[in-house]
Amino acid sequence: MRCYVFPGQGTQKKGMGRGLFGRFPDLRRRADRVLGYPIEELCLENPERRLSDTAYAQPAIYVVNALHWSAAQEDLPPADFLAGHSLGEYSALFAAGAFDFETGLTLVRRRAELMSQVSGGAMAAVVGLSEQIVQETLEQHGATGVVIANYNAPEQFVLSGSREELARIKPVFEQVEGVRGFVPVRVSGPFHAPAMAPAADRFRSLLASVEVGELRTPVISNVTGRPFGPDAQEVRDLLADQIARPVRWTDCIRYLRDAGVSAFTELGESKVLTSLIDRITTALDAAPDPAPDAEAKPARQPAEEPARQPEEEPAPDPRRALIERIKREILQPEIGDEALAFDEDASFRQLGLNSIIYVRLARRAGTVLGVPIKPDVIFQHRSCAALADHLLTRDDIAGAAALEASPAPLREYRDERVTALLRDCADGTLTVDRTIEAIRALA
Repeated sequence: MRCYVFPGQGTQKKGMGRGLFGRFPDLRRRADRVLGYPIEELCLENPERRLSDTAYAQPAIYVVNALHWSAAQEDLPPADFLAGHSLGEYSALFAAGAFDFETGLTLVRRRAELMSQVSGGAMAAVVGLSEQIVQETLEQHGATGVVIANYNAPEQFVLSGSREELARIKPVFEQVEGVRGFVPVRVSGPFHAPAMAPAADRFRSLLASVEVGELRTPVISNVTGRPFGPDAQEVRDLLADQIARPVRWTDCIRYLRDAGVSAFTELGESKVLTSLIDRITTALDAAPDPAPDAEAKPARQPAEEPARQPEEEPAPDPRRALIERIKREILQPEIGDEALAFDEDASFRQLGLNSIIYVRLARRAGTVLGVPIKPDVIFQHRSCAALADHLLTRDDIAGAAALEASPAPLREYRDERVTALLRDCADGTLTVDRTIEAIRALA
């Protein structure tokens, strides 16, 4: 079974939706009429850095998610389930037929305005600790005004509360054994926390007049971790509740796995949810089977059956390792998370790179691989696969040290916390800025 998931706030970036606005011009025009400003200009040019403002970021993400959904309807098979993270839930409900595009965008715009009006709070991500340890740490240090706002993965949580309290407990968490980072989240308020209750109440009044249609595809609620029911009022209530209650993303994915979903596809401008889902499903797969009944006796292997030998792991593929390094260490820092999903055989021309970017890519490649790389090498071999094949023919690069599956920066650090943070950055869980902040905090 298949589930399409939609990302939420935090995934906005300049250039988002490039190539899709022209493909679906009617959707662009409809968005412009609702918003009163050109959405394509906002997404592609980010005038006055408006995408950093919640009031602009949330509508932009909703529109771009809708563009990706329109493309998916033409290019991909139908989904058995839909889900979205926080703001992304509105994209999932639109895709399921709960409301039309304009109604969803109107709701998102008003939601963004109400949330941006709540000030005085902040959010921070805690990576590497279990829920129990996070809760115990908050209780032991009297951080009663700080709550878990996002249950993103078994060892990744986002806290929400006052700026003062989060600043006070930051050094506390950084000393907890196993923590891989306590990273401030750049948002304008304490989202998904009790402090947002006034905004939730005002939004509830708006939702009361909104028609909610029957869902064509089941959608998983962030609040409950279960599908929305058929009652329209329940949908309205849960959307209002979501503003002030935690996002239970781990529970959502656990339910979908139990329901038989084996294929998750992220529609949008990032692969952050893909990374979180990988972590959740890996943890679920690694969980021990339930203990047998105390009365039951463990089955015994026949005496004559030889012990099963562990399977030999396949040898690493140098070409595959180098392609992944090109994506993560050379392309991603320049063009963002789009690099992680970029087809290895696709031409870099599709990314709209200019000559300056080619020069920067060459410099970055030289730094990553430890040897000089000219810009014309990147220009002539304009795909990840072609560039890897060329580099593998060079004696100065083809040594084992340059082709290990683990990226070079990960090998340079012996501090396991730093290594873990760099992995989180490489797979898109943490941005580069947040990773740097976390490393500096450890130092």
